[in-house]
Amino acid sequence: MSNTDRQVQPTKRGLWASAQEMAQMAPPERNRWVDFLRALSILAVVFGHWLVAAPYIDASGDVQGGHLLGLEPWSQWLTWGFQVMPIFFLVGGYSNGVSWQAQLRKAEAGQEGLYRDWFASRVQRLISPVFPVLLLWAGLAFAMTMAGMDRDNVKMATQLALVPVWFLAVYLLVTALTPLTLKVWKRFGWKSFMGLVVCAWAIDYLTLIQSVPYLNFANFLFVWCGIHQLGYAWQEGRITFSVALELFAIGLAALVFLTVYGPYPIAMIGVPGAEITNSMPPTIALLALGVTQTGLVLILEPWGRKLLDNLSLWTATVLMNGMIMTVYLWHLTAFVLVMVLAWLAGGIGLEIFPGTAEWWWTRPVWIALYLIALAPMIAIFARAERVFGPIRGGRTVPKLRVVLGVLAICVGLAMTAAISIASPEGLTGVRLWVVALPFAGAALMGFGPVYRWFARSPAQAT
Repeated sequence: MSNTDRQVQPTKRGLWASAQEMAQMAPPERNRWVDFLRALSILAVVFGHWLVAAPYIDASGDVQGGHLLGLEPWSQWLTWGFQVMPIFFLVGGYSNGVSWQAQLRKAEAGQEGLYRDWFASRVQRLISPVFPVLLLWAGLAFAMTMAGMDRDNVKMATQLALVPVWFLAVYLLVTALTPLTLKVWKRFGWKSFMGLVVCAWAIDYLTLIQSVPYLNFANFLFVWCGIHQLGYAWQEGRITFSVALELFAIGLAALVFLTVYGPYPIAMIGVPGAEITNSMPPTIALLALGVTQTGLVLILEPWGRKLLDNLSLWTATVLMNGMIMTVYLWHLTAFVLVMVLAWLAGGIGLEIFPGTAEWWWTRPVWIALYLIALAPMIAIFARAERVFGPIRGGRTVPKLRVVLGVLAICVGLAMTAAISIASPEGLTGVRLWVVALPFAGAALMGFGPVYRWFARSPAQAT
C-alpha cells in the first residue's frame, strides 16, 4: 500500500476523538481565536439564512417565498449581528498573511512558481467542496425540467440552494491579491486601509449621487479588501486593545450615521423591493459594519483565547472548522429539502404567517429539522474539504493557465449565484456553460483528481 493510499484510509475512531487529537497537536503559538471566529462567522450566516427565509402558504393555497426582513421591517436590525461575513474576510486577511509570509520564508526569493503554487493550493482548498453541490443541483435541475416542473420554480429552487457560492468568487479574488495587498500594507500601514475606505466612499458617491451605472461592482474589491487589510493589522499586532475600542466606536458611529440618518438601509443584506442593498454590491455602510465587528471581536480576543484553552471547546472548534465549508455550501439545500417535504405533507407548518408570535415559537422546531436534514449531507460531503489531488506532474502551472483558471472559476460561481444554473429555455433546462466553468478552471490550474474524497472523514479535514 502506497503512502497516498494510507493517507486516504477512513479513520476507525470517532469524529470527536480524531478532532481532539488534532486539537492537541496545535502549536501553542497558534491563535485559536482566529479559528473560532472563522467557524462562528459561517455558522451565524447559516442560522441567519434559516431565519430570514420564510416561505408560507397564502389564503389561495399558493406557496409564497416570504422574506422576514421584508415582511417585518423591525427585523432588519438583526442583520447587524447575523451579517458577519466581514469577520470571515478579517480572518482571511490574518490567515492569508501568515500563509504567504510562511511561503516566502520556505522558498528562495524569486523562485519560479512561488506565487502560482501557493495560490493554486488556496484555490483548490476552497473550490473542492463546491463540486459535489454544483453537480447535484445540475442533476436536480435537469430532472425537474424533464419532469415538467415550471422552469421558474426550478430556477427559484436552484438559485436559493446555490446562492452561497457568490462569496467564494469574491474571496478568491481577494486572496489572489494577497501578495500585492500585503506589500502595500507593509509599506503604507493604516494609510492602505484608509485609501480603500476612500475608494469605497467614492464609488458609492458616484453610484448614488451621480447615478453612474455598474461602477458599484468595484466595491466588491474595495470593501472586502479593506476588511482583509484589517486582518494584516491584527496579525502584526497593530490592533491593541485601545485601538480595538477606537475601531468599534468609530465604526458604530459611522454605521448609525450612514443608516439611521443617511441614505443607506438598516439591513446589511438585500431586502426584496429595496432600492439600495448594502451587500450586493457592498457599500460603505457594510464596511462600517466590518470595522465595528473587527473592533468588537478584538476587544473580546483576550477573553476568547483564554476560553479556548479549554480542550473541549477547542476540539469543537477544530471539528467545526473541518466541515465548515460543507455546512455553508449545503445548508440551503437542507432548507429546500425540508420545505419540499413539508409541502408534500400537505403544507404542514407553512400555514403560519411569518413574524407572528406562533411563527417565532416554531423557529426552534424548524431549525432542528434543518439540522437533521443537514447532518447526512455533512457526513457524506465534508470529506471533500481536505482531499486534493496534486498539481499534475508536480510541475509549476504556467501563469496564463492560473489566471484563466481562476477567472473561469470566479465567473462560474458568480453566474451560479446571480442568474442560476437553471435555464429558462433549452432542452436540458440547465445552463451547462455555467456549471462547466468551475470545472474547466480547476482543470486549467492543473488540479489532480479528487475521487478519493469519499474515503476521508470530516475530522480529517480539520
